[in-house]
Amino acid sequence: MSILAPLAERMRPMSLNDYQGQEHLLKKDASIRMAIDSGLIPSMIFWGPPGVGKTTLAHLIANHLKRPFFTLSAISSGVKDVREVIHKVESAGMFQQSGAILFIDEIHRFSKAQQDSLLGAVEKGIVTLIGATTENPSFEVISALLSRCQVYTLKEHSKDSLLAILGKAINEDSLLQSKNIELKETNALLMISGGDARKLLNIFELIVGTLKNKDIIITDELVQAAAQERVVNYDKDGDQHYDIISAFIKSIRGSDPNAAVYWLARMVEGGEDPKFIARRLIISASEDIGLANPNALLMANNCFNAVQVVGWPEARIILSQCVIYLASSPKGNAVYKAINEAQNMVRETGSLGVPLSLRNAPSKLMKELGHGDGYNYSHDYPNNFANQEFLPNEIIGTSFYSAGSSAKEKEVQEKIDKLWGTKYSK
Repeated sequence: MSILAPLAERMRPMSLNDYQGQEHLLKKDASIRMAIDSGLIPSMIFWGPPGVGKTTLAHLIANHLKRPFFTLSAISSGVKDVREVIHKVESAGMFQQSGAILFIDEIHRFSKAQQDSLLGAVEKGIVTLIGATTENPSFEVISALLSRCQVYTLKEHSKDSLLAILGKAINEDSLLQSKNIELKETNALLMISGGDARKLLNIFELIVGTLKNKDIIITDELVQAAAQERVVNYDKDGDQHYDIISAFIKSIRGSDPNAAVYWLARMVEGGEDPKFIARRLIISASEDIGLANPNALLMANNCFNAVQVVGWPEARIILSQCVIYLASSPKGNAVYKAINEAQNMVRETGSLGVPLSLRNAPSKLMKELGHGDGYNYSHDYPNNFANQEFLPNEIIGTSFYSAGSSAKEKEVQEKIDKLWGTKYSK
């Protein structure tokens, strides 16, 4: 590896045993590890934030299996490039041996036509596809291709994993070995990295490179001073992508339309995908507003649809309208908290039995077994309400919904209390 290459590139692991992080995928009994060890890997998509090792893992899998490896970037490649790779694999007979691997970075940027061009080769086993994406593949990958791939979620690096990567770089990189480096404090480095190993190594190399002395003591003050001097514009593919969207959503949640529209402008000027922004607005409309203003979700959904029809540059106006509306709206997170509490209950209690009265009874046998017995059809009763039990016996009376301070959420709570009395009182 050339010493002119960035530190993150120089420190790419050379084998799966050297790979840091993603233990949930690569530990001995994990599904992807067992597939690699068997030599029969499925087509797959790696989904995760930047700097967690998606590209590196694809390379290591190919090396481990000794498979022919082709790589394309969705930014610079088109249908013609895909077909050329497939033709090369077919003409060389590589698919008849162990199978070639085609890695596509940022596969979410492939158009429908480009993704369609992959289908036949993936389905016939001409290539094993490994795609990498920072976006939810359910939104960005066509269903026909997604159904032929296994999706693996890669997580941000833990503190221990990041420190191990940094320590390895200090001890093994030839340029860093020429200096005496002491990691006295690491909190600032870890905070700025945000779980991104590539960002961590890039910042570390920047700091060390600006210091001419041989003996270097890394402190939080030193790191913060160096980071402040480094001006980084918004880059939809780079380090600040998640920081900006975080500031954007928190500004909406905090009811500050001026700040929210500023962060929107940062993304617009950076060329962010308008659909990415609009999807986040839909999430915010439910997570941070919810029943406090049910129209917020309608506004956000209409915004998403309009953005798809209009596109840049006019989509910025539609986004601005929605952002200011959401930021100015009453806030409430009762629906967000309710589903969280319900999911926690499911994890704690497992698969509790459905009460017999609520079970489906499509056959005579099921009816004889009591399925549906005792169920009261609510519309047959005054106000379309019949007081009966809908929860499993083990958690009768458990309340998941709890109104916050918004007027609309309190109206929902009052409705529940009026119908059910004290049954669901917390």
